[in-house]
Amino acid sequence: QVQLQASGEGLVQPGDSVRLSCVGSGFDFSWYAIGWFRQASGKEREAVASISTSDEAIYYGDSVKGRSTISRDNAKNTVYLHIDSLTPGDTAVYYCGRAFALGNNWRNINNYDYWGQGTRVTVSS
Repeated sequence: QVQLQASGEGLVQPGDSVRLSCVGSGFDFSWYAIGWFRQASGKEREAVASISTSDEAIYYGDSVKGRSTISRDNAKNTVYLHIDSLTPGDTAVYYCGRAFALGNNWRNINNYDYWGQGTRVTVSS
């Protein structure tokens, strides 16, 4: 069965960093691009970052440019998302999804055919 499992630290303080993980199983992980989206309470789901099948192309949303790094380890079927200098505005549930191919359309959620359950990040003092 296809699965994507997102995990992270949960509660962090402003100024801290977080590393989220997305682990895939039940499919050939290396054939798929992976995107991270987040959704805060009462807001639309926002594209955060995406990465191609083998690191050839990486994309970041404006909200995290300059303070975020997305990477993947296909041997472990895992994509990571680091975000530095966290603020309360980063509080959201973070989801990872898979796409067969991504380019300039990476922000379109319709390009992702499977989603994990998401992991919550709360930035608070």
